[in-house]
Amino acid sequence: MSARYEELKGLKNLGQKYAYTDREVMLYAYGIGLGADPMDEKELAFVNEGTLTPRPLKVVPTFASVAAWGSGPGEMNLNRVMVVDGERDITFHQPLPVAANITADSSVLEVYDKGKDKGVVISHQTVLKNEKGEKLATLVASRFARGDGGFGGPNLTQPDPHRIPSRSPDKTIDITTRPDQALVYRLCGDRNPLHSDPEFAKKAGFPRPILHGMCTYGITCRGVLQTYADYDPSAFRQHVARFSSPVYPGETVTMDLWKDGNVISFEAKVKSRSVTVIKNGKTVLG
Repeated sequence: MSARYEELKGLKNLGQKYAYTDREVMLYAYGIGLGADPMDEKELAFVNEGTLTPRPLKVVPTFASVAAWGSGPGEMNLNRVMVVDGERDITFHQPLPVAANITADSSVLEVYDKGKDKGVVISHQTVLKNEKGEKLATLVASRFARGDGGFGGPNLTQPDPHRIPSRSPDKTIDITTRPDQALVYRLCGDRNPLHSDPEFAKKAGFPRPILHGMCTYGITCRGVLQTYADYDPSAFRQHVARFSSPVYPGETVTMDLWKDGNVISFEAKVKSRSVTVIKNGKTVLG
């Protein structure tokens, strides 16, 4: 067995400690575009705790993706310039509190070596727990390292993605992004210069900085919130998406959604460039 494969497969980091407050909760909601209309009470509930008439602040379910930003199974020694998000799958065990001290347990699940010059996909898991040791959310991420691979390992095939219904969408919505949205979202933790530094973006093969894949992921959660979840974060049980192409800040994201019982399937595209940016999306409500 390849030593490099064994090295990556064995990465594990347990008991990582983090804390967040309502400030981080509101910043994340604003970072994915909620609150653009300052008079929309449903969206304000995620970015404003209320003053004259106090109200509980709501937490966007996918805030789980940044609640323990920086946690992970360990140093993977990859070519950072060539690393992009492949897929994200979050299972929600209970609604996230507005503020909390949490721990994160991270481990590599599997390594899919696509061959020399074809890259490698690394699937890793992080379990968030509250101070009582109860699970809050389980995050499974797939990281596509385009500049690595070819070191060998078992000949494995990635699991098949969620299948989108063949019928026409039940709903289609447009969600606009701001030209400065990546500069706001990066304050949630992801300081990768690919999203803020024009020179770095060009070195990575993009004409200008791109929106974080995880911001687009949050935008799809927002889309389900406003259509089939009635802005109720506690309705979310799972949210899955596969990244297929980047969004540039300022573009409009068009979401197609299909409802089958408690399962919402979705895809997202940027019509102005005729590209699909999110594929095989699935939200489970309950």
